[in-house]
Amino acid sequence: MAGTGGAVATFSVWDYVVFVGIVLLAAGIGLFQAIRGRKKNSSDEFLLGGRQMTAVPVAMSLTASFMSGITVIGTPAEAYLYGTPFWLFAFSYSIMSTISAEIFVPLFYRLGITSTYEYLEMRFNKLIRVIGTTMYISQTALYTGMVIYAPALALNQITGLDLWGVLVATGTVCIIYCTLGGLKAVIWTDVFQMVIMLSGFVAVITRGAILQGGLGKIWEDSYNGDRLNTFDFDADPLRRHTFWTIVVGGSLMWASMYAINQSQVQRYISCRTMTHAKMSLYVNMVGLWVTVSLAMMCGLTMYSVYKNCDPLNNKDVASSDQLLPYLVMDILAEYPGVPGLFVAAAYSGTLSTVSSSINALVAVTVEDFVKPVWPTMTDKQASWINMGLSVFFGAVCIAMAAVASLMGSVLQAALSIFGMISGPLLGLFLLGMFFRCANSTGGLTGLITGLVITLWVGIGAQVYPPLPIKTRPLPLSVAGCVSDINITTTAAAWSSPALLTLPPSNERPALADSWYSLSYLYFCPVGTLITMITGLIISAISGGCKQEKIRPELMISKRDLICFGCSGKDEENPESDLIEKAGADPLYGLDNPYFADKEDKLKEKEIDKISKF
Repeated sequence: MAGTGGAVATFSVWDYVVFVGIVLLAAGIGLFQAIRGRKKNSSDEFLLGGRQMTAVPVAMSLTASFMSGITVIGTPAEAYLYGTPFWLFAFSYSIMSTISAEIFVPLFYRLGITSTYEYLEMRFNKLIRVIGTTMYISQTALYTGMVIYAPALALNQITGLDLWGVLVATGTVCIIYCTLGGLKAVIWTDVFQMVIMLSGFVAVITRGAILQGGLGKIWEDSYNGDRLNTFDFDADPLRRHTFWTIVVGGSLMWASMYAINQSQVQRYISCRTMTHAKMSLYVNMVGLWVTVSLAMMCGLTMYSVYKNCDPLNNKDVASSDQLLPYLVMDILAEYPGVPGLFVAAAYSGTLSTVSSSINALVAVTVEDFVKPVWPTMTDKQASWINMGLSVFFGAVCIAMAAVASLMGSVLQAALSIFGMISGPLLGLFLLGMFFRCANSTGGLTGLITGLVITLWVGIGAQVYPPLPIKTRPLPLSVAGCVSDINITTTAAAWSSPALLTLPPSNERPALADSWYSLSYLYFCPVGTLITMITGLIISAISGGCKQEKIRPELMISKRDLICFGCSGKDEENPESDLIEKAGADPLYGLDNPYFADKEDKLKEKEIDKISKF
């Protein structure tokens, strides 16, 4: 009987058939895009889909690329253990989408960049661009390793699927369609995977509602178990999840993911017009609302089923990340193929994120490291380099899965990584976009200072995790368990995996219960603010306010803000406006190699159009 503890069923033949079939279909979409676009083998086509994508598929890809297997498995466990404060991220998604669409899209789109970090060299210097790119590559490789490892481990322990076999298979499938199909293959595969992910959530909620007597009963159980205390306005920055940590800290953290992260920027600048680019972010916002709502409902369904027999305390699972797979095998095993659909949903999330990461890593490496040392590279050579780098980064991400095994709870660890590294980078971009007096010395000093501070608090929090008084775990019961396992833990002692390895209290340094207990959602705002404040101070000291006038196109203007349809004279070719200004206004200075290079590229595009005609 579901919800009473003990061993659950394992994968049936039909589950394997469904799982393998869906993964192969995802790979097939990538291969189809590769075959369909085999005559268009330019680097621009591979990395940006020829800049001809439309809003809806890009929006679904934006949603899928960060709604990874970590989200599929980790977010329901979050609701089960801590309740629904995580639902407040719906506000964060709205704020993030507005910031990205109305501030960053106009800037990146009119510059016609491929790598986000090209902007850092335009605005500051080459060194800052290289440091920014290196930070992104390090962050993405580690995060992607976690994305591959965490779902594989959880599903291995529940379903019996071979851990390293699945890890290698995941990376291999992604490498195949990233290598052969480029960004267009990644986006259309993400669309398919998004549908599979949402289908997995719906299957769990539907079956749980049938077993528990309807959604009303699930809601009632959640209310009685204090799982619906969503709004907590405590201003304590050490509290893990409150209204303020999620809406303030979470908004900036997600903005750092969508506004400057290459994986996401690469998608919306692949749109054919700026209007499509902005629209993709707003449609993505709705997709994020739907996804987090379904994930929360899965968690509440899980609590309703296990309210009297917690699998963690009953030792049916070893960590919170195995809760949802355990639930699936407990309540859906009698329907052949349905558990396979759920596992495919988790792996669809993994595949979408890994493929996005590989494609973005290739883009920044080619633009920031290869092209500067090999400017005469032909399209054919660029295509071979793109494919070779796809294979290389796929292998790196699989290797990083071993490092990810050392991290704690996957959802929090993944978001912490973005806060620690993307926070200072976001501060650097904002510094360059809004403050004309900011110079290279201030930018570099601010970036390094912000990174050191966030790594200090982030690593400290991993070594000395916050105590339960700040994380506020909710009580769970084992009173209804009927398995033969000897229960030795109390209802409140489930805790998170990290708390099981806490050092004795007398070994915790003074900072452990103050600075290291800072909510992980504040890592990003801390890094952003320290980078900007330090950058402004150092810029003022080093004469930044007396420097020559900054080129206007590198700054955010009033016209950029809240102007949904404004996209320049030539939406199809945003660089044309820039080059026209460059020829007429010495402030734009075509002596800058970037603008000279863009003029050459623009001429090449015009020649291409004429020859095709």
